[in-house]
Amino acid sequence: MAEQIAVKPDASCPSSPETAAGTASTSSKPRSRWPALLKWIPTSTDHIIDAEKRLLSVVKTPYKQERVSVGSGPPGSKLSWFRSSSKEPRFINTVTFDSKDDAPTLVMVHGYGASQGFFFRNFDALAKHFRVIAIDQLGWGGSSRPDFTCKSTEETEAWFIDSFEEWRRAKNLTNFILLGHSFGGYVASKYALKHPEHVQHLILVGSAGFTSETDAKSERLVQFQSTWKGAVIKHLWESNFTPMKLVRGLGPWGPGLVQKYTSARFGVNETGDDGGLTENESKLLTDYVYHTLVAKASGELCLKYIFAFGAFAKSPLLHRLDYSPPPFAYFPK
Repeated sequence: MAEQIAVKPDASCPSSPETAAGTASTSSKPRSRWPALLKWIPTSTDHIIDAEKRLLSVVKTPYKQERVSVGSGPPGSKLSWFRSSSKEPRFINTVTFDSKDDAPTLVMVHGYGASQGFFFRNFDALAKHFRVIAIDQLGWGGSSRPDFTCKSTEETEAWFIDSFEEWRRAKNLTNFILLGHSFGGYVASKYALKHPEHVQHLILVGSAGFTSETDAKSERLVQFQSTWKGAVIKHLWESNFTPMKLVRGLGPWGPGLVQKYTSARFGVNETGDDGGLTENESKLLTDYVYHTLVAKASGELCLKYIFAFGAFAKSPLLHRLDYSPPPFAYFPK
């Protein structure tokens, strides 16, 4: 059940969508009447999807974008998503790339503070071998952003695992390859442990959440925590102060900070031949990242419930993966 948009990239027309009828649709909110220049944070779901189309215009493989409904609550539950007062339907923003009919399905799950567009340089190469499906996790990217009211590690894991399972059911997928990057690797692993019957292979790329604080806490971190800087940062962590809050607080200066981040993280040059972004890719990615970061806080608020200060997992994967039925591959950062 989804609203579908089929897109064939064209260099002369970055976004030329053709709307297809779905069995059910989830409409995005109307644009604000206020001009973007007069808004402290000029963004909306429409802005995110538009920025996504511009970024994916550099991908040569045709794709379909859809918003897949995951209902208003966990599968099999009569409750809305974890005590949220809103009854509005939730949806997962999904991008599927054209492939051969017999190609195996590869589902890609992004990391913390990211969204599926971060994989844009990987899509063409992967689509030659797989039916690639990339999603924005619930509460991130172009997916819906319900109020985040989880209060425990168990509830927070269920937020992502159960919404992903409802998405899988809506897409009627099984026996697929599941790839997770960073925090997405943690979610993918937890999902495979709970629903191994659907996962053919599990691929973890720079996955977070393998060790606990007691397993790997270093003397250097202990010393840092004892300083005033460490105490301040730990307090911010436990107060759920996220990097996104900083970008939102900067308002119209936020895009400049994001530009510095994308340039430093990925590198920028004229051709992009050395692995860095071209100037055009950097501009498109900066615009996309900015809109995904400053939208309503939702999934980002999971951090302190999943990880202790220092990014140590409260429910580490090393304590569970020995019992994981599906084969998995791990690619460290």
